Amino acid sequence: MRLLLALIIVVPALEIGILIFSGKTLGVAATIILIILTGVLGAWLAKKEGLETLRRAQEQMSYGQVPGHAIMDGICILVGAVLLLTPGFITDLTGLILLVPFTRQLVKPFIGRIIKRMIDRGQFTVIRR
Repeated sequence: MRLLLALIIVVPALEIGILIFSGKTLGVAATIILIILTGVLGAWLAKKEGLETLRRAQEQMSYGQVPGHAIMDGICILVGAVLLLTPGFITDLTGLILLVPFTRQLVKPFIGRIIKRMIDRGQFTVIRR
């Protein structure tokens, strides 16, 4: 919880600093165009990757398999898309890491460990029916 509170305070402060620096370095118009461009790119990439992940999950379920990796990909794509639509360069970079298949594969084990730790602590409950 403390980490989340720190992120809510620190990340926007860093984003504002970087946006001011970018505005001074590249110019205001270029910075705004860059922010809009990353949002559009993020939306396109999220749609492309999301549809591919959905297709893969449906295919796995049609063979009677649990689409565990596809679900984790879907979570990463959803979070990545939201981060890319949020103005700022730190969130854009994080969103791209979660959306691009190669880098997403590098991040998924880390996210899996976090979720496992939360389950072990009782902070996250899995209900089976």
